[in-house]
Amino acid sequence: MALDLRFEAVSEGVLVTGSAVAPLAGECARCLDPLATTTEVSFQELYRYLPDPGEDEADDEERFLDGDLLDLEPAFRDAVVLALPLSPLCREDCLGLCAECGVRLAEAGPFHGHGADADPRWGPLGRLDFSDREED
Repeated sequence: MALDLRFEAVSEGVLVTGSAVAPLAGECARCLDPLATTTEVSFQELYRYLPDPGEDEADDEERFLDGDLLDLEPAFRDAVVLALPLSPLCREDCLGLCAECGVRLAEAGPFHGHGADADPRWGPLGRLDFSDREED
């Protein structure tokens, strides 16, 4: 993981502006093949010195300094989670898996099918013989 951070002292606390490149690992949403990639995220977070009177320091919306220390993990994690794809794909043109037999459609070819479930209206087209075709 690579972080690029800038810390600025402001009147309320410390303003952290940063970007990060994080590795991602998972599986393709269509074909279930493993995939590994990276994502780049940016974030900006204000770490306040002290809570306002009557304000709870355990509030998840506000971040506070712990003495001279601050915890970047929640801000970084929030930025990465928001950048994650809902359906990660190994390739944009991934065909996925056959719903009937589970074979990868990219390997099965364009004529992969299951005869019993074929629409009977297309049956006569299946009997056409293209091998005796004369070229014009």
